[in-house]
Amino acid sequence: MTYTSYFRPGIDAMEGYTPGEQPKTMDIIKLNTNESPFPPAPGVKQALLDFETVRLRRYPDPVSSVLREEIAAMNGYGPENIITGNGSDDLLTILTRCFTDEHRAMACFDPSYSLYPTLANLQGAPCIRIPLTDDFDIPDNVLEQAAGANLFFIARPNAPTGNLFAKAKMERICAEFKGIVVIDEAYADFSRDNCMELVKKYSNVVITRTFSKSRSLAGLRFAFAVAHPKIIEGMMKMKDSYNVSMLTQVLALASLRDPGYFEKCVNEIKANREVLAEGLRKLSFGILPSETNFLFVQPPKNAKKYFEDLKLKNIVVRYFPMARTCNYVRITVGSAAENAALLKATEEILSC
Repeated sequence: MTYTSYFRPGIDAMEGYTPGEQPKTMDIIKLNTNESPFPPAPGVKQALLDFETVRLRRYPDPVSSVLREEIAAMNGYGPENIITGNGSDDLLTILTRCFTDEHRAMACFDPSYSLYPTLANLQGAPCIRIPLTDDFDIPDNVLEQAAGANLFFIARPNAPTGNLFAKAKMERICAEFKGIVVIDEAYADFSRDNCMELVKKYSNVVITRTFSKSRSLAGLRFAFAVAHPKIIEGMMKMKDSYNVSMLTQVLALASLRDPGYFEKCVNEIKANREVLAEGLRKLSFGILPSETNFLFVQPPKNAKKYFEDLKLKNIVVRYFPMARTCNYVRITVGSAAENAALLKATEEILSC
C-alpha cells in the first residue's frame, strides 16, 4: 500500500527524543537514567494499599488542589504559584507550547537535557543552542547569544554534566533576559543550593521540580512548577484537562508527608556519590564536580568501549555520542553494593 505522509514537514524531518534504555530483565545493574536506588517512602506503599479503587471511576482533581497547597507551603509560596504535571517533561512541553512558535525561539545550553531542542522542533520553533565553555560553564556572552529567544531552558544542576552554575550568573540571566527563564531543577535536592527564591524577585522565572529522582517515584510521573500567578494561569490554559492522575496525586502526597525518609535517602545518595567518585579517581578517571545523583566521568580508555564493556558485564550506564560528550559516560549513583560492583567491573575491564 502506498503511503503519503500527512505530518507537518518538520515532524517528518526531525529526530524524536531518545529516552535512556530500560532493560527488560531485572538481573541488570541499571545506572543509566538517574533513578534512585531506594524504594519510595513507606507511606507511599501504605497509601497504595489503602487506596479504594472504586474512586477510579471518577475523574481526578484537575488542578491537584491539595498537593498544590502542600507544595506551596513547603516552598514559601501560595497555591496560585504552583502547577503540577505528569513529570517534568509534561511541564516543559506546556511551557514550550505557551512561549514559543515559528516566530518565538527557544534558547538552551549545549550540552544539556537533549529533550529541549526536541520540544522546540515539535512546536516548529527555532532553537538557539548556546555552547557551554570548555569546562561546561556559562559563557560570558550568554545574553548576547540568547537574544531573540522568548524562552530560555536552563538545567541547574546541568545534565548530563552534573555541575552547578553559579547563582550570580543565574540571577544575571533572570534579570536581563527579555523572555521567560525556566530553571529546570530536577536534581536540586542533591545540590548545595537552588534558585527557588528567584521566583519572588523576577516575574519571568519558572522553577520546575520532579519527584522522579530524590523521591524514588520515576515510575509515577509527577512534577511541579513554581512561577508568578499570571504564568501559572496561562499554563493552566495549555495543560491537558486531567494531566495528573488521581492515584499519582495520592501517592505524591504520601511522599511529601515523610520528610525524614526523603532527607535520609538524599544524604545517603550524596555520601555514595563521594565514595564512587573517589573509587573512580583511583582508577584514573577524570571526574567532573557533581551536584546531582550521577557522575559525568572521562574513562582512561575509549568511553564508548568502556560503556560497551560494562554492558557485557550486565551494568548499564549512559553514553552520549555527540561531539562535546563522546569522551565521557554518565553514571547514576547507585546503592553501595551497586557502586562496588561497578568499581570491581571497571577494574577488571581496565586490567585487560
